Amino acid sequence: MVVFPHAKINLGLYILEKRSDGYHNLSSCLYPIPWCDILEIVKSNKTTFSTSGISIPEDESENLCIYAYELLRDDFDISEVSIHLHKIIPIGAGLGGGSSDGAFTLRCLNQLFGLNQSPESMQKYAGKLGSDCNFFLYQQPFLVSGKGDVIQEMSISMKNKSLVVVYPGIHVDTSAAYASVMPKFKASNLNQILTDSSINQWKNHLLNDFEELIFKKHAALETVKNTLYQKGAVYASMSGSGSAFYGIFKHPPDLSGVFPQEYTVWQSVL
Repeated sequence: MVVFPHAKINLGLYILEKRSDGYHNLSSCLYPIPWCDILEIVKSNKTTFSTSGISIPEDESENLCIYAYELLRDDFDISEVSIHLHKIIPIGAGLGGGSSDGAFTLRCLNQLFGLNQSPESMQKYAGKLGSDCNFFLYQQPFLVSGKGDVIQEMSISMKNKSLVVVYPGIHVDTSAAYASVMPKFKASNLNQILTDSSINQWKNHLLNDFEELIFKKHAALETVKNTLYQKGAVYASMSGSGSAFYGIFKHPPDLSGVFPQEYTVWQSVL
């Protein structure tokens, strides 16, 4: 069985307070985008895990795909499997690629073995994989709160908008970013900002609290954001804790020669 774990972008990201368990309470909207890895899982007589595409630096035994399989194997009578992940979504970019791979492994195994588990029932497994994995059990926008694991459906669409994502090749460690960010508890009705104002107004109201921190460490990233606006983006922001930036355009922009060759630039009409 072959599935296509997709990336996400954050529409706003507010770090509200540090929790007693070491995590942070946050407020954000996660929006799915069609930049995908390729994941193949087949029944086998021996469990194996292999990769291609972008190199994955972590220990194979710590990969979320393997962890997802082990979680289900502990509770269900499923056989050994062979897992192959072709990695396309940049790592350490704030696009949720690793979380998506883990959640899609759960989804794929659920279907492959006929477990008949609803997305709601799979959340207890997804939550063990990572804070934003619940979101990837579905394929629609969600408001997220808590440490990112509490999800709420919302009605927002960027259909027919052109999206550009720029990854400058700078790996940002998520744990280190959260350890450094300064919580700014605020009453922010993110749902109201997203639904009651047009995208043209987001620039003045929709923030990512990690940007101030990341710009101090990597000045080149602020240049990426400014360039997206200069090329006509109606809204531009960093996704997650970075280092990928995205721009929302009314029409596909011509970015030929705009960014250095070592940057990864992805474009799609949503």
